[in-house]
Amino acid sequence: MIAEGWLADTRASYDTVAESYADQVRDLLDQTPYERAFLALFADLVRATGPGPVADVGCGSGRITAHLRELGVDAFGIDLSPAMIEVARREHPGLRFEVGSMTDLDLADASMAGLVAWYSLIHVPDEEIGRVLTHFRRVLRPGGPLLLGFHVGDESRLITQGYGGHPMQVYVHRRRPDQAAAWLDDAGFTVEAQMTLSSAESKLGGVLMARRRPDARQG
Repeated sequence: MIAEGWLADTRASYDTVAESYADQVRDLLDQTPYERAFLALFADLVRATGPGPVADVGCGSGRITAHLRELGVDAFGIDLSPAMIEVARREHPGLRFEVGSMTDLDLADASMAGLVAWYSLIHVPDEEIGRVLTHFRRVLRPGGPLLLGFHVGDESRLITQGYGGHPMQVYVHRRRPDQAAAWLDDAGFTVEAQMTLSSAESKLGGVLMARRRPDARQG
């Protein structure tokens, strides 16, 4: 799978479904108490490390960004899809949203107090995960928390239609929590908590909370 190919397919697919996606996920957090608990814990950890911005990478229509702001976190959103960013700006006026790619984050080194990737790694091929997590570590402060949400499983499936029946062309990759934890360890993170759950977010979802180690070579 060519990197630019999957990125282009992901961008085009979410540009196509942006409006219907926003309609379908807008109130999901109302139905997901365990996810809300992890987001609240993440917000507490960010505040404990000191003030600073938090990046919601792959923010989509901005619902997680807005929720984190309600929790008192200085969150802003980044998404590959310009149409998604337009929707996020319209639905959450006054919040910061910008177009960008998690494979090449345009953020300064050690500038983020925290980072969230909430079900946004699901389209990233295995061979690109290391590059993405390296960028996450680069932009996080030492000790800064990282929160990941993902679909649990072993398979990758091509999605050609979704969110209101609109055409899409993206692979959804399901991962085992131990594999995700190993990738984080290799990238210089220490996993502090993990959970699998079934909810409105995912038939079987995984949540991992980790921190950036001061030195990627340290255990």
